[in-house]
Amino acid sequence: MRVFLTGATGFIGSFLVPELLGAGHHVVGLSRSDAGAEALTRAGAEVFRGDVNDLDGLRTVAEAADGVIHTAFNHDFSKAQQSSEDDRKVILTLGEVMAGSDRPLVVTSGTGLVRSQAGLPAQESDPHVTSAEFPRAATEEAADDLIARGQRVIVVRLPQVHDTRRFGRISLHIQLARQHGRVAYVGEGANRLPAVHITDAVRAFRLALENGLAGAHYHAVSEEGVALRDIAEAIGAGLSLPVESITAEEAPEYFGVLANLVPIDLAASGALTREQLNWYPTGPDLLTDLRAAEY
Repeated sequence: MRVFLTGATGFIGSFLVPELLGAGHHVVGLSRSDAGAEALTRAGAEVFRGDVNDLDGLRTVAEAADGVIHTAFNHDFSKAQQSSEDDRKVILTLGEVMAGSDRPLVVTSGTGLVRSQAGLPAQESDPHVTSAEFPRAATEEAADDLIARGQRVIVVRLPQVHDTRRFGRISLHIQLARQHGRVAYVGEGANRLPAVHITDAVRAFRLALENGLAGAHYHAVSEEGVALRDIAEAIGAGLSLPVESITAEEAPEYFGVLANLVPIDLAASGALTREQLNWYPTGPDLLTDLRAAEY
């Protein structure tokens, strides 16, 4: 399959390119820099030079693709509204190009956008929040629009994706710990974050591309929930910093833009995804990677 991959030079993309190539796919990776293009060429991928927000460029390369995986996103919290609406435009543009065919469009979202209806870890079938509640949900809303039109759109929701170098949102916790000279969690720290190792995450993307059902929502989750206190203690050990509990009232001063997220229990299940995609994670767990992290 000729696969167009946005975000091909990012954390997910840099692992997804060899995963796809190893399965026999031809990868066309989007890159806006010389360094990124060189990395893709070395990996064995074809390069499309451009920016993810160049909608005309996206149309050109998507028209020649048998399938598209969209992983690019600007994770700058200070630009969350604009980045999310830009992502909506990208997804709808890719959908327009692929309309009227059975070509798969795999869209990246996050398990944190899903809210459990029964107090259990969020399920694949649980509804997502709206963009009015959290801007990032614009991605889900764009996918919903295309699915309602009968297109083969598949949503892969990611938890905290990690190896020993990158940890998703937890990377911000590490930065804050360095800034404050201590590691904090809120209250008892029993609230949880789901996680997956990068190698397992990219395998889920490949399986979704190859075998995903139209309109499906998959959770690439290997660990349903890791307690924030355990995460804080692993970071504290790695940085040789004290670890302490703070109150919800103290959270804004320490966590800044993360303050409203930090107390929420975001546990999520990937059980249906494992069953439907025959996906079985094998990578290290989050705390193992945090303890071995390159601090």
